[in-house]
Amino acid sequence: MRDYVIATDSCCDFDENLIRELELTVIPLSVQLGKEHFRNCAGEMPSSSEFYARLRRGEPAQTSAPNVEAFKDAFRPFLEKGQDVLYLGFSSALSATCQNAAMAAQELAEEFPQGKVVTIDTLCASMGQGMLVDLTVQEKRRGKTLEEAAAFVQETIPHLCHWFTVGDLSQLCRGGRLSAGKAIVGNLLHIKPVLHVDDQGRLVPMEQVKGRKKSIEALLRHMEETVEDPASQRVYISHGDCQQEAEALAVAVQTRLGVASVTVGDVGPVIGAHSGAGTLALFFLGKAR
Repeated sequence: MRDYVIATDSCCDFDENLIRELELTVIPLSVQLGKEHFRNCAGEMPSSSEFYARLRRGEPAQTSAPNVEAFKDAFRPFLEKGQDVLYLGFSSALSATCQNAAMAAQELAEEFPQGKVVTIDTLCASMGQGMLVDLTVQEKRRGKTLEEAAAFVQETIPHLCHWFTVGDLSQLCRGGRLSAGKAIVGNLLHIKPVLHVDDQGRLVPMEQVKGRKKSIEALLRHMEETVEDPASQRVYISHGDCQQEAEALAVAVQTRLGVASVTVGDVGPVIGAHSGAGTLALFFLGKAR
């Protein structure tokens, strides 16, 4: 059996400690913030607090996927060493990232006919994608082959729940995901959308509530309705510069649902460029998305 590595992209929103812990290869996306361009990786991007402060000041932000050559450059060294690659990519409904990885795999198959690069569209985002990667790493460490790990991924995707709310509607408007009129009215009335990522990997608004407290309560309610076996889960929470609310949500999840552990992290700049400051997201395994 050939050895293999697990790769993903920076939309998993994992920090350097988690990347090291899970022995991951992470291909960065890129962000244009104001006049500054940077890759979404350690040593290049601004701190999370600086990034969101600049968003709050109204600096425009755009994101771009790694191109095919970037993926080939990331995968080739493993194939040269006789290792295969299992790549778990950012939802194709939100980015061209996974398509570019698949094209790179096809081209590398001609160069390395004995090697294998398997790319999977996770239909996930942020730490939902990260959670799936984490679970897959644990399967690999239990001795699963690449094919067995890939089958596990496909079986798990429909059960990986993403629920989130945003602090302000303006960034959703700038990203083209909400009309200007709805954003203005919603902000004036303190309307907070509750959204999830559906079975096609799309961001879908599910309900609207008045006030931040109710929107956070809605995240918990949706988890209570669909979660499976919380006592055995490592749940993930990501936030856009609202650490205290994220930590309070983590306590509530553990107190009310008895989950095994909670990992809290930042919504990275690629996702944050579209969701904005104040985003709060909850990821767990459930009966269905």
